[in-house]
Amino acid sequence: MLVEAPEHPEWGVGQVQSNVTGRVTMNFPNLGKVVVETSLVMLLPVFDA
Repeated sequence: MLVEAPEHPEWGVGQVQSNVTGRVTMNFPNLGKVVVETSLVMLLPVFDA
């Protein structure tokens, strides 16, 4: 699944690698691997990338 973080547009569109109890690991082309807590960072699905 592809996602973006509206509060961090500089990250670009990332690909979700895993989601374990609200901790999402993603790979962003502009940033690399990122692990976020979904209770702290909003992620929105991207359907047209």
